[in-house]
Amino acid sequence: MMPVRAFREAVELRDMTAVEKTLAADVTFFSPVMVRPYRGRTKVAAFLRVLSEVLQEFRYTQELWNDSRDEGGRTHVLLFDARVEHKPLQGVDVLEYDAAGLVTSLVVMVRPLPAAMTLARTVGARMEQDTPAAGGPAGAARPR
Repeated sequence: MMPVRAFREAVELRDMTAVEKTLAADVTFFSPVMVRPYRGRTKVAAFLRVLSEVLQEFRYTQELWNDSRDEGGRTHVLLFDARVEHKPLQGVDVLEYDAAGLVTSLVVMVRPLPAAMTLARTVGARMEQDTPAAGGPAGAARPR
């Protein structure tokens, strides 16, 4: 398996240990439900675990690449469909990779607004439950 395909394959298998192994130590995750990004493999992996539990019927539907290393590196765009509390959701994962094929940046965007708001509420509550003393992962803002 090519290193840059590892993320998609791990997500599709719902193997969160394998997903974590695809992340660079200093990965930055721009969440659709948090104002500030999550930084670092442990925090990002924790957030992705919650997303994998909250999103139902998750499936990637399309894949786009930019492998022009001369123009800024490798970018991988994955479009997906899912449900959150029975509401249909469409989204995009935009991944940037380092030379070793590890994810250095992950941006997630979702639509439509009602499903995005449900996702924000559900994920925000779950993140607070998982780390109640800190109000969620350190350095992350609460959902809007």
